[in-house]
Amino acid sequence: MSLKRPAKEQPENFEFDSSSLKAANTIIAKYPEGKQQSAVMSLLYIAQKQNNNWIPLAAMKYIAKFLGMPYIKVYEVATFYSMYNLSPVGKYFVQVCTTTPCMIRGANKLVEACKEKISENESELSSDKSCSWTEVECLGACVNAPMMQINDDYYEDLDKKSTLKILDKILNGETPEPGSYRGRNNNAPENGRKTLMDLKNA
Repeated sequence: MSLKRPAKEQPENFEFDSSSLKAANTIIAKYPEGKQQSAVMSLLYIAQKQNNNWIPLAAMKYIAKFLGMPYIKVYEVATFYSMYNLSPVGKYFVQVCTTTPCMIRGANKLVEACKEKISENESELSSDKSCSWTEVECLGACVNAPMMQINDDYYEDLDKKSTLKILDKILNGETPEPGSYRGRNNNAPENGRKTLMDLKNA
């Protein structure tokens, strides 16, 4: 996995738009008086969503002022957690799980597909700057391994062929259908249910 560093090129300013400001105030209102700084992780997520999937330093400074806390504390949170992107990742951010269950079932083939279609290196934008990819730790969908996450959606039961098709779609500006690519229902057994067959709604 690549080391996260803030992007060299940074915007000078950042502020929440009306939608993000409303969401931020709704979250802050849930905290007791004097504990609003605990909303820092949620506000970083809101800033990332607003700013095309990454958080510039200006956004961290804005959030620090917004919550009345030292900038360095916001920076520490943003650099510690892997779900925050500190440099541009494109409209589509592909995260390939390479933890043991996914790797055993062929996650290396998904990585090969990303290298072929997006970029040779992790955290490197595609030629059209629309997407990037990275390896991540467990995404919690081990039963449907191998899998990857694109923005907020999970793509499961993949192989190299299905991954290439998905990547082709996002490179063409399309949103592929999330879920299992072996046709199973959620995380049901691959060959269909074998137990509780007498229960109609199981």
